[in-house]
Amino acid sequence: MTWLDDLLTAFYTAKWQVTPDQAIYWREIVGNAFGLGSALFGLRRSALAWPIGIVGNVLLFTVFLGQALGNDQGTPLYGQAARQVFFLITSLYGWWRWRRNRLVEHGAAVVPHWAGHRQRLIFVPAALVAVVACFFVFRAIGAGFPVPWWYYLADSWIFVGSMLATYAMARGWVEFWLCWIAVDLVGVPELLHFGYYPSAVLYAVYAGFVIWGFVVWLRISRTERPRGSGEPLPVPA
Repeated sequence: MTWLDDLLTAFYTAKWQVTPDQAIYWREIVGNAFGLGSALFGLRRSALAWPIGIVGNVLLFTVFLGQALGNDQGTPLYGQAARQVFFLITSLYGWWRWRRNRLVEHGAAVVPHWAGHRQRLIFVPAALVAVVACFFVFRAIGAGFPVPWWYYLADSWIFVGSMLATYAMARGWVEFWLCWIAVDLVGVPELLHFGYYPSAVLYAVYAGFVIWGFVVWLRISRTERPRGSGEPLPVPA
């Protein structure tokens, strides 16, 4: 299917030459559009959030590897690229879990609720340890060229925070929106610094969007309970 190969190659190499020295690949724009679509479906508690997100993950994986894949856009962000792989794996789990919930319980794909105290005691310290561990691992691997030390710390924070947020979304924890806010606070400055402008703009949009999503899920968590549960849902300490 030569025509399909030609079409995919054209899409892979297509870019918007913003200035003589700055180009933006359309893969980054389209991938982020799928990411935003996934977030919108997630807000509506639709299982379509997961397959739509997977498409965006694949596209953004090729973008964030940057020069490592021969792209002339800029610095490879290995933490950003690696988290797309985890997104894909977790998205398959989330897709299965939300579809199962709808089929088994004949109701919503997920009922938003706060994580329990025991879950927080496990995941919060584990996440902090993981950030430190990833910092040393990413620094040992290196970027292939000189970068400031905070590059590795920022990538570690984004990588671990994104993993936790995606898993929390699959479980229906309200905290997943808060995780995304923490990721955006670091992700937007990093992306702007390294020239990934469409992603930076979308992350900035996310900052407002996740606040809205948090409010919506918080309200639902106060009015709905998982089917078969007669106990009140956990609330934040």
